[in-house]
Amino acid sequence: MNAPAAIMPFPARLRTPLVFDPVLTTLVGTLLFGGFVILASASISVSDRITGDPFHYLERQLLAAALGSAGGVVCLLIPMQVWRTLGPLMLLAGLALLLLVLLPGVGYEVNGSRRWIRLGFLNLQVSEPARLCIIIYLAGYLVRRSKGVREGSIGFLKPMLVLALASLALLAEPDFGAAAVLMATALAMLFVAGARIRDFLVFVPIAVAGAVALIVASPYRMKRMTGFLDPWADQFGSGFQLTQSLIAIGRGELTGVGLGNSVQKLFYLPEAHTDFVFAVYAEEFGLFGSLLLVALFMLLTWRVFKLAIRAFNAERSFEAYFAIGIGTWLGIQAFINIGVNMGLLPTKGLTLPLVSYGRSSLIVTMIALAMLMRVHHELAVDGKPVNRRKRSKAS
Repeated sequence: MNAPAAIMPFPARLRTPLVFDPVLTTLVGTLLFGGFVILASASISVSDRITGDPFHYLERQLLAAALGSAGGVVCLLIPMQVWRTLGPLMLLAGLALLLLVLLPGVGYEVNGSRRWIRLGFLNLQVSEPARLCIIIYLAGYLVRRSKGVREGSIGFLKPMLVLALASLALLAEPDFGAAAVLMATALAMLFVAGARIRDFLVFVPIAVAGAVALIVASPYRMKRMTGFLDPWADQFGSGFQLTQSLIAIGRGELTGVGLGNSVQKLFYLPEAHTDFVFAVYAEEFGLFGSLLLVALFMLLTWRVFKLAIRAFNAERSFEAYFAIGIGTWLGIQAFINIGVNMGLLPTKGLTLPLVSYGRSSLIVTMIALAMLMRVHHELAVDGKPVNRRKRSKAS
């Protein structure tokens, strides 16, 4: 009987050449290296003004990419079955990070938000690794409790309670955007797993009502929520960031003003290298360049979902749910970031994956993508007769 790739002896796994998805690799590489170019242009002015080094933020982003690559290489060598087994521990680790950052003296506060833990030269934004940990746990839960999720409310309610706890911790930082992405990702995974529509019809209105109550109860959130509806009404106050973003996008017209020629990044647009890097990109590359970037993110999401379908067809449910979670996370986060830049959504403080400056985001995103590469590798190896013969001998 052929042994699954996940339980091959460790030396045999190391001897098996890694098989990469060429399309996924190309998309990730294009977004990553293109992101370096965009970031260099968007951050050059603020870097020079703050540090005296025009490439300060680019250099830090490159270092984060190196760390993400190193972590990704390690994850490429770890079978997905190991992550499935570690799911409960990953959940505990994710929740511990979200709670730890709230402790005085541990969490690092910036602009009124306590979202970071200092780790030497790196400020770790805990919502990034916590999200990945929770996705791993939820993928395993959906495999272990598949029948309960499909046939009863209890199977649906249990992960929702876990997610509610995680979301409350995120809202306490506060990080409304990260909580929204996490909840949307989890709901997508549950929907794909076959959760009953009536469970969604009960839970979603409650979640929406809770979110509305939080917004109404907080003048700060209410101001951000209403400010994007008419930013020109207070263009030098609450609407300043959005109006500058819209000016940048409008200046780009069809073909843009050219790489490096953005005016809005010159002290006008706040956070031009982080949350609003898309606005600078749109100014420099125009509508055509913006459509190209949107298309790349759509193709990336499509490729990840296609990997999930392959995993389902191969009866690897854990890998499939994991891919659904990562694809939903990246797709929703890119959609929200671009929507915020265009004034379609209120400001959320979310990075554009692989493009915006954000070292925690880049490191965790690269690790998550490496794990998807591992999924592709295992599916490819299982489908090759020559490899199955080798595994049979090894076992």
